[in-house]
Amino acid sequence: MEKFLTVEFIPELFVGLHDDIAGKILLLWGQIKVSLVVPFIIIFMYINLVMSIMLFMEKVYMATVVAINKLFGRKPEKRYKWEPFENDIELGSSVYPLVLVQVPMFNEREVYQLSIGAACGLSWPSDRIVIQVLDDSTDPVIKGLVQKECESWKSKGVDIHYQVRDNRKGYKAGALKEGLKHQYAKQCEYVVIFDADFQPEPDFLTQTIPFLHHNAELGLVQARWKFVNSNDCLMTRMQEMSLDYHFKVEQESGSIMYAFFGFNGTAGVWRMAALDEAGGWKDRTTVEDMDLAVRASLKGWKFLYIGSLMVKNELPSVFKAYRFQQHRWSCGPANLFRKMFFEVMRNKRVTWWKKLYLLYSFFFVRKIVAHIVTFTLYCVVIPVTVMIPEVMIPRWGTIYIPTIITLLNAVGTPRSFYLVVNWVLFENVMSLHRTKATFIGLFETQRVNEWVVTEKLGDASKANAATQQTRSRFKIGERILMLELCIGFAIFGCACYDFAYGKYHYYVFLYLQAIAFITVGCGYVGTQVPNS
Repeated sequence: MEKFLTVEFIPELFVGLHDDIAGKILLLWGQIKVSLVVPFIIIFMYINLVMSIMLFMEKVYMATVVAINKLFGRKPEKRYKWEPFENDIELGSSVYPLVLVQVPMFNEREVYQLSIGAACGLSWPSDRIVIQVLDDSTDPVIKGLVQKECESWKSKGVDIHYQVRDNRKGYKAGALKEGLKHQYAKQCEYVVIFDADFQPEPDFLTQTIPFLHHNAELGLVQARWKFVNSNDCLMTRMQEMSLDYHFKVEQESGSIMYAFFGFNGTAGVWRMAALDEAGGWKDRTTVEDMDLAVRASLKGWKFLYIGSLMVKNELPSVFKAYRFQQHRWSCGPANLFRKMFFEVMRNKRVTWWKKLYLLYSFFFVRKIVAHIVTFTLYCVVIPVTVMIPEVMIPRWGTIYIPTIITLLNAVGTPRSFYLVVNWVLFENVMSLHRTKATFIGLFETQRVNEWVVTEKLGDASKANAATQQTRSRFKIGERILMLELCIGFAIFGCACYDFAYGKYHYYVFLYLQAIAFITVGCGYVGTQVPNS
């Protein structure tokens, strides 16, 4: 073996095989493969198997916590005191705390009326609620429409303030931070945040504020998201499955065990004191909501998630918008992990058990390992082992663990269980972008602070009608995604090789995965709405 790695061996190889160029190359490749490639692939495979086990154990643990909680019926009302506010003849509406509702928006032509109308329709004494529309729109026409809508509600007696800035510094975090500087905002005890496409039910405040009012240790109450356009297309169905799992398992288990979870940035109520003690909004990452939640948790504040309280909102149905959203959601947590690792370790106000949960479970496994192993194991290691048959992946790593993980995810959305194969293939495709974004966040490369507002389409039926009318006007260049196509054809080639010469019979999965990559690469996913 040592002879194969010496420089003198290569000339000897070519002298000994004058008439067989192909034979020389194959022999040289065979020795390189045995001495370098196979050991590297084996090490890489075991790294992925370890990550897969880590993710598996995390999924099982969270599912167990949620199942036990449901079995014993430990609803939020049993864990924390909750009593409705009662009208007092002498005190009048002063028994209700003063609440600020912030609605940040940016060029939201399709949804601004829905969001402002829903915020103004909240059931709360009119003199104890302030609506603040934070408009960072760059389109003067849209700004005019939003301002007119605010004036219309103001004429109806609603205490609504239309606020604009002369720049977009800090994006959403900057707008929220600037909004809290106004004197009327400083007088409020609680602040509620609704993104522009969110439509809370009128009783949202009466369901959430009592928890904060009667439990001084609570700093945040978070509601669940309900998707009004989940049936738009197959892509929105896939998103619904992923997000339902996030809310029903990840958020629920964090709330139950540690009174901590990542704030979702909207459909939540903050105690103003908790927000201030945590240092307020910061724009150092693209997940300003998660950043604030972690800092507040390190100050000792507890969080409560209410899964039974749902707020309607819209899923991105255009693939380009979804890709930008997933880049932000994957890059931001990885970058925040980098920035806050030592801050969490040095903190003396929380227990070591909670520190371990924050750094290992919440950040490392769910926000980093989950993205990387999904791509590297299923889209790199398995196809490569087809071409390198000397490397054999254990059956539990290719069948048993992935199957259990998939079933645990699918349980959150029973109505879509029959789409579980589509979900797996689509998630594997998206893991390409999530993995890339994760490394960008970890190493703080060029796109680390890229912020693109997720496009909303408003009325789903109107969007579908527009899709049918305009699909034919799409240019090929607007649809083709070369990275997905290249990976798709590479996996397809591996599938063909496995079908003809392989011994592990991965080709069924590889053919399906290749089709998924090629389908996405050709732009046949999501609704198609041209830019012009």
